[in-house]
Amino acid sequence: MPETANSLRLTCDALVIGSGIAGSVAALTLADQGMDVIVATAGDNLTRGNTALAQGGIVFRSEDDDPKTLEHDIRIAGWDYNYGRAVRFLCRRGPEVLQELFLDKYDISFNQRKPGDWYLTKEGGHSLARILYCDDHTGKNIIDTLSAHIERHPNIRVLTRHTAIDLLTTQHHAKHPDFKYNLTNRCVGAYCLNEISSRVETILAKTTLLATGGVGQVYLHTTNTSGSIGSGLAMAYRAGVRLMNCEYVQFHPTALYGGSRRGERRFLVSEAVRGEGAVLVNGQGERFMPKHDARADLAPRDIVTRAIMEEMLHSGEDSVYLDTSGIRHDVKKRFPTIYEYCQQIGVDMRHDPVPVVPAAHYFCGGIMVDTHGRTSLDHLYAAGECSCTGVHGANRLASTSLLEGLLWGYSAAMDIAAHTTRNLAAQRKVNENIPDWVDHGCKLNEDPALIAQDWANIRNTMWNYVGISRTERRLMRAFSDLRKLTKDLQDFYYETVLSKSLIDLFHGSQTAYIITQAALRNRQTMGCHFRTD
Repeated sequence: MPETANSLRLTCDALVIGSGIAGSVAALTLADQGMDVIVATAGDNLTRGNTALAQGGIVFRSEDDDPKTLEHDIRIAGWDYNYGRAVRFLCRRGPEVLQELFLDKYDISFNQRKPGDWYLTKEGGHSLARILYCDDHTGKNIIDTLSAHIERHPNIRVLTRHTAIDLLTTQHHAKHPDFKYNLTNRCVGAYCLNEISSRVETILAKTTLLATGGVGQVYLHTTNTSGSIGSGLAMAYRAGVRLMNCEYVQFHPTALYGGSRRGERRFLVSEAVRGEGAVLVNGQGERFMPKHDARADLAPRDIVTRAIMEEMLHSGEDSVYLDTSGIRHDVKKRFPTIYEYCQQIGVDMRHDPVPVVPAAHYFCGGIMVDTHGRTSLDHLYAAGECSCTGVHGANRLASTSLLEGLLWGYSAAMDIAAHTTRNLAAQRKVNENIPDWVDHGCKLNEDPALIAQDWANIRNTMWNYVGISRTERRLMRAFSDLRKLTKDLQDFYYETVLSKSLIDLFHGSQTAYIITQAALRNRQTMGCHFRTD
């Protein structure tokens, strides 16, 4: 079926779903290899994801550093539940790719004393300063630079306001029996809702890469953007792709308390603030981290988060505080974004303690991949937060996520380019046998109040029962509630005319259910998964 300007069928060599650091690096690398790339993003531009919110920085290397030292720090933070091969790959190859792409090729403006003499900072769990940064808006600088290159690249088509619905696979979607009898299942693209036209488009690709970000929005309090609902995880799950470590959801210990309306993301106060000398205190101005861990305020995030929750429960207060008086730099210059945001809620970082609370922040599990980003489904790759490389184990070391997204986005793209065949006849047969989306929904009864209530149920259930501290009883209650909700939503989903809000709710409910099942199966306390029973 030919592709026209108004066609609901699009074809490409590679479909990249998501436009954060992993998706953007992958798209640019694929395009530089001469491949025809489509980038589909649910946002109205390429910079709406979590990458732009990353404040602290990206792991690099210092003069005193070496891969084994970084590997040791990652394993300690991850409770030694990390995949050794993936950790070694990150520690050895990551800084090299960062140098090649971000410093030499794209010239991202990290802070430096003079050309080539980079400022490096230290964060929790790191044994030395090795983190490159751009003030406190590192992620924004990175994604702004990458998106500008994407928009200019002749081999990349960008589809904004396109929400992925389902992965297309040969065994499930292809009409010809040859595909159904084949033992090998293969991903051949995705159905995406074009929010502008309200029509579902069939995007056929030789290879598909999921880079859809995290899951934070299934929790009541999160630092994540509104699109972080686990859509890639849910689609992969329905396609039978292997998932891993889905119980390990990292809560950031220091989200700003105040200034956020209910349901909005919480503003992150970077761990770099503590790395530069700030300390956590209670309402009486007393430090409490030294009694919880020898590393005190720079202990790994899971330890700091639980210490804060224990302090709040003991004191009955709604938050703890960051005392920034020990920071050697001018906080207004070193942390301009955080400083301005605090000013908006009446807190002057130069003089006032900053109120903070934990919030759901980073997903350590996800779609299981190897060091090339390959999943258990042929021609489907994943990179970034939606994937589980095994690097983070049971808890992520600060500022490793941007490096992981960069490295796996690049590695996946290079592997895709090396293995994409030019067999036009075989590709034509696949494309001709994949049908367009058939909308079974006939009811125009999407009720915003019902959708809002379902989201409230999901977020409260996850926060109260599958949150920072978990018990068998809480998890069983969450499992029961979410199983019923997911079943009801699936029926509603298939009988109602499709919309973005309905797709997001369906994906979010499945994501919450997946996390809960994984947490219920794992009875061992480790890292982010803390069982009090």
